[in-house]
Amino acid sequence: MTTSLNVAKFGGTSVANYETMQNCARIIAGNKQTKVVVVSASAGVTNHLVTLANTALTSKQIHDIVDNIRAIEHAIVAKLTHPEEVSEKLETKLEELTRLATNEEINFRDDLKDALLSMGERMSSLLFSAVLREFGVAAVNFDVRKVLRTDSTFTDASPEVATIRQLSQALLVPELSNSVVVTQGFVGADEQGRTTTLGRGGSDFTAALLAEAIDAETCEIWTDVIGVYTTDPRITDKAKPLAELSFEEAAEMATFGAKVLHPATMEPALRKNIKVFVGSSKEPEKGGTWIVRDCEVEPSYRAITRRKDQVMVTVKTPKMMYAQGFLQRVFTIIAKHKLSVDLVTTSEISVSFTLDNPPNTVSEKMNKETLAELTTICDVTVEQGFDVVTVVGNNMHSAAGVSSKIFAAISDFNLRMICFGANPHNLSFVVNNQDSESVVKVLHKALFE
Repeated sequence: MTTSLNVAKFGGTSVANYETMQNCARIIAGNKQTKVVVVSASAGVTNHLVTLANTALTSKQIHDIVDNIRAIEHAIVAKLTHPEEVSEKLETKLEELTRLATNEEINFRDDLKDALLSMGERMSSLLFSAVLREFGVAAVNFDVRKVLRTDSTFTDASPEVATIRQLSQALLVPELSNSVVVTQGFVGADEQGRTTTLGRGGSDFTAALLAEAIDAETCEIWTDVIGVYTTDPRITDKAKPLAELSFEEAAEMATFGAKVLHPATMEPALRKNIKVFVGSSKEPEKGGTWIVRDCEVEPSYRAITRRKDQVMVTVKTPKMMYAQGFLQRVFTIIAKHKLSVDLVTTSEISVSFTLDNPPNTVSEKMNKETLAELTTICDVTVEQGFDVVTVVGNNMHSAAGVSSKIFAAISDFNLRMICFGANPHNLSFVVNNQDSESVVKVLHKALFE
């Protein structure tokens, strides 16, 4: 049973300072259906926290970074009409942050890292609820850890959907009859009540999970761009905003690098048919992109995405000739390390696949462990320096001329690997990272301009 409830999520740039928070408050005040608001940390804060959590620093360096965070938060408080409502609570949170940042085990314990990383959202939600009250909105600050239950995989936790629903219906829904609830994105808690996080970009995911749990009809993702574009507007100024996308197209775009949405956001929306809107909190009057189950128009080409920092792994064994079970063993090892493979091609004696490999991340660490284990069963070759470019659209495997137009456009570039036909929505290829921007520009010109 859905209601006309709306969940609105605001990203870091939208809640960066007092002025940007005012823009968000106007959007919420203007939509009576918005009952749950999910916020990221104010822009810049998460980067500071990541540095504190992952870098060996001197005592002075730690205190300097904490002071930078304090300055961002205090600048917002200074402009509030009633700073006394929140200043004491903010100081308590800043003390907790300092305690965690100066803990000598912070660089080695993922549970401490998550507790530290959650502080950005916990502070911005406190301050944003105060800004909302200035706009006459009855806003309360709600600790999402009461309802957003996850497993205990610190830094990249998985949500427990059934429990989130049960807790939200019991603890969150009763608040909505006379308040707008402001809560934290990206943050959760395990069964023992220990703070966990959903990984970078997890605020969109939080909004979608809560929308599903409270039976909302819509979920708005407010960011710094006017919706989803035909490609990254930083690559070409000819990129155009899209009025609508299907869930499948949006999921493909998010998986293959479109930064506007977190890949997991689509799962709850798809399960409950929740319409997702993406728009700019700076320019809400310009509209945005609606992501829905069925689009009015389904073109062959909808968008082009680029996913950077890919490694290509080729596993090879002469024994693979007619051998049953080799692929299973390879993918069992990959699954054990919780890695996901995007593209796969096979030949008689070898299999090539791509893995996400952003520097200084959990996946980079896991890739090393995975590759070490794979070498115990086969020869492993690792090639670095690739990006994946993907054309997203509809009926691409069955419409005549669709793929030939794409390949004709990029005939001057070396394609290292091509994947096509596993579903009707994408055609992907691996290219050298120094070529990827040019490949996107050339394709965009051929398909959209």
